[in-house]
Amino acid sequence: MATLVSFHAHPDDECIATAGVLVKAKEDGHRTVLVFATRGEHGEVADGFLGADEELWTRRVDETHAAAAVLGVDRVEFLGYRDSGMMGTPENDLPGSFWTADIEEAAQKLGALLREEDAEVFTCYDEIGGYGHPDHIRVHEVGLRAAALAGTPRVYQSTINRDALMRMGEGLDPEVMAEAGLEMPDFERQPQFGMPEAVITCAVDVTAYAPRKRAAMRAHASQIADDHFMLAMPDDMFAAAFGTEWFIRDGQGPGITETSIL
Repeated sequence: MATLVSFHAHPDDECIATAGVLVKAKEDGHRTVLVFATRGEHGEVADGFLGADEELWTRRVDETHAAAAVLGVDRVEFLGYRDSGMMGTPENDLPGSFWTADIEEAAQKLGALLREEDAEVFTCYDEIGGYGHPDHIRVHEVGLRAAALAGTPRVYQSTINRDALMRMGEGLDPEVMAEAGLEMPDFERQPQFGMPEAVITCAVDVTAYAPRKRAAMRAHASQIADDHFMLAMPDDMFAAAFGTEWFIRDGQGPGITETSIL
């Protein structure tokens, strides 16, 4: 049995990026651990969703544990930093934000957990954090340093396959996309969205776990409402969009050569 530690910026990121590999690892008999840099204090939430005295972060922590139960995760930990908000917002520079965190200090915290768990496999994010969010970029920086400090042997950077997403968009009927509430990213206006397929080294088919993945998303109700496109889209479209999880493993060279991280 090996241990997989998956590092994320905010609650609900785990469902989108690595839910499939977490379920697969657990079903294959491995131990799975989720670590979050923040509690997602600055997520958007619909008016009236929270109780009068309820803080968003407490709801998101509860949602995280509910989602983890759906995925069969063995342990959930939070590093204790504050959500930094989107890039260029005042929240970036607030005391305690992950964006202002000392990378070495944060890596020491995470590295201690990796050593405690004797993690064989570790996931973080790619160098742009998928889409340029400051906390996601920090997950990449802190994650790689922590793995180096702990001597974790196999490190995978979770990413978005930019080319696959473009191909999927080209093959979809615009009317069907509109009905599902889907809108493809404008890659010319958002150059920091995903990585080219040429640099991706691992593609994990998690189609079989799509129902569990969507159920875990549903647990994050403060961020992913029932009418959100990820929950509203037809099953076949969901499988096409989220049925493969993509990773970059340093030292593997260009091209997809792996179909599993464990």
